[in-house]
Amino acid sequence: MKKSTSLAAFAIGILLMSSTVDKVTVLDVKPEASKIEWYAEKVTGSHNGLVSLKEGKMEIDGEQIVGGSFVIDMTSINTTDLEGNMKDKLDGHLKSEDFFNSKEFNTAEFVISETKKMTSKDGFNTEIIGQLTIKGISHPISFPANVKIADGKLAAYGEMVVDRTKYDIKYKSASFFESIGDKAIMDEFTLKVSIGAKL
Repeated sequence: MKKSTSLAAFAIGILLMSSTVDKVTVLDVKPEASKIEWYAEKVTGSHNGLVSLKEGKMEIDGEQIVGGSFVIDMTSINTTDLEGNMKDKLDGHLKSEDFFNSKEFNTAEFVISETKKMTSKDGFNTEIIGQLTIKGISHPISFPANVKIADGKLAAYGEMVVDRTKYDIKYKSASFFESIGDKAIMDEFTLKVSIGAKL
């Protein structure tokens, strides 16, 4: 009797696990419906530009993201506030070993570990938590996002503040070169990420 009871409990457990898994829907991230903007500051000014999203998956349960990832094409990083030779020079420098070394590390990736609903503030309703990998180096990071899910489609916008020095990008960082003065580039840069995904 005890054995059959145990088997029944095990079977019920399997059914519960299966129903939970079945509730998760996987959506394909659409690069053409997505956009990643970057913003970086230095003592004497700032620069901004774009980097392309290559691919991704978003896992949803009802109206909440429960997992997923997206891959960024680091060979596409470019500047949008400059033109001509100045733009070409900065674009090349960003791809060099001083910064993202995109020849060796041609992608970056963010993997979602969990999300938390938050009281709507500044248009954001969700905290997204995960691991960001740049130049083969991974660190945990979280950021606020505005997530909308309906009819098998997802639209999300978030602002991720990244400390570049954690990813071995120390070029002209005042944290490592104290006498650099007004030539310093700030350690943190911002990624403004818009994601579109659907079945």
